[in-house]
Amino acid sequence: MDTGCLSSMNITGVSQARSFAGQFPTRRCFASSHLASFAVKSLVLRNKGRSSHRRHSALQIVCKDFPRPPLESTINYLEAGQLSSFFRNSKRPSKPLQVVIAGAGLAGLSTAKYLADAGHKPILLEARDVLGGKIAAWKDEDGDWYETGLHIFFGAYPNIQNLFGELGIEDRLQWKEHSMIFAMPNKPGEFSRFDFPETLPAPVNGIWAILKNNEMLTWPEKVKFAIGLLPAMLGGQPYVEAQDGLTVSEWMKKQGVPDRVNDEVFIAMSKALNFINPDELSMQCILIALNRFLQEKHGSKMAFLDGNPPERLCMPIVDHIRSRGGEVRLNSRLKKIELNPDGTVKHFALTDGTQITGDAYVCAAPVDIFKLLVPQAWSEISYFKKLEKLVGVPVINVHICRYISRPYSCSSCFFLSTKIFHVLFRSSLLSVYADMSVTCKEYYDPNRSMLELVFAPAEEWIGRSDAEIIDATMEELAKLFPDEIAADQSKAKILKYHVVKTPRSVYKTVPNCEPCRPLQRSPIEGFYLAGDYTKQKYLASMEGAVLSGKLCAQSIVQDYSRLSLRTQKSLQSEEVEEVPVAS
Repeated sequence: MDTGCLSSMNITGVSQARSFAGQFPTRRCFASSHLASFAVKSLVLRNKGRSSHRRHSALQIVCKDFPRPPLESTINYLEAGQLSSFFRNSKRPSKPLQVVIAGAGLAGLSTAKYLADAGHKPILLEARDVLGGKIAAWKDEDGDWYETGLHIFFGAYPNIQNLFGELGIEDRLQWKEHSMIFAMPNKPGEFSRFDFPETLPAPVNGIWAILKNNEMLTWPEKVKFAIGLLPAMLGGQPYVEAQDGLTVSEWMKKQGVPDRVNDEVFIAMSKALNFINPDELSMQCILIALNRFLQEKHGSKMAFLDGNPPERLCMPIVDHIRSRGGEVRLNSRLKKIELNPDGTVKHFALTDGTQITGDAYVCAAPVDIFKLLVPQAWSEISYFKKLEKLVGVPVINVHICRYISRPYSCSSCFFLSTKIFHVLFRSSLLSVYADMSVTCKEYYDPNRSMLELVFAPAEEWIGRSDAEIIDATMEELAKLFPDEIAADQSKAKILKYHVVKTPRSVYKTVPNCEPCRPLQRSPIEGFYLAGDYTKQKYLASMEGAVLSGKLCAQSIVQDYSRLSLRTQKSLQSEEVEEVPVAS
């Protein structure tokens, strides 16, 4: 497959191609299959009768959620809220800026939302017919949703948590128990848990979770790991930033951390954070995550959106933007950034021939797409040239729907397999998994599960067929869950599957990328960037995308006087040109 693709799927064996930014075809796939069967069902089942002598009591499936944690008092949440208030409290512009934004992923939506809050008029352009970018989702012919990826909202995402509150949709996050669960390849069918006690403050709750887990690391390994982390704890942010030049594997060797820490912890963590292995990932990425998770009591607590992201998250943002006079247009693909003689942006040229002009311009497309749009006149400017090192990482998201056929009995109730909602896999092919039929209200179904799995690293698989990817996924699951997964369909039957391929997803956080990440304000007057690859402290994540949009909007609001003056001069220049010359 051409690595220029943005995403790829098959729908009932027939490919439907769409182009993205005029360069990357997007294909989505669906297939019905009886290739394999399995029953890895993440259900919590409760016996209504609770009588031990009633072996066949009625069962109630419970999608168990936990209360929203108290995040409002954390420093990061307060800082994020203060940044949001900057827009609401800024002086209302006498003449609102018209800001043209290309890309309606979280970065573009965030930019438009906060510009609208400040009293300006964003015009948000999305190339496709769906909102969300990397959190996009589609309905198949049966009306079932399938998503670009498995999206987890952490307590350590302060700007996203503020955004949900500002939109009044906090109840759309379904919070889960505060645990991190790892599959045990050496003990198939078993799991190892890190449980964070609610009664202990950070970082004690995290340290307690690590010390209580004796299945993954021995005490000598824990001690050596802790000693290796001491410089990060004592050195703070300067130390963390200085580790950008080392891979996780190189840092471990330098710090004398046992190899088993890599095998037991860092492989799963690296693939969950950036979809690559520890021998490629910058150690800075791991340390930033550990810092957030350990320094904030609820930092690693997870929540899932209660439905599909375009409708449940993106549309409330769009409604907010439109209620304040902004515009959001789908099927509006940016073809070219046209320039004035002085090198500033003249207008955005769309593929349908439309020319969109504004007082300021933002490109909120993924970095790989933006690099294709950089005008030749800008290509040698250091700000743009450094982007060449930033490259999106391939990711494959696998959805498997299946019927449950065999319950596993217990003395007083029946239950189906393991009582878990999410797992970090420690395997060569799989990163994380969740059963969306019990994790997410919209996808709830007592009779069939909807497993969503992240297949990573995916570079060697991105060009392979969907059938090959499903076969490999099933083989890997069979190793992890031999009691639940059988190729002879004796335990469950696959109804259908979706394979979503993203050859260029979030930027690959390899060593020495940090100096290449651009600020949101470019050296070109009136032109800005937004995206998780731009300079912000949350790296490649949903939180990073939202924060980048806020920082981009803040730059534009701060530049209001200069941008207004530039527009006035441009209008005066046009008027002078139109004055007829006397004969």
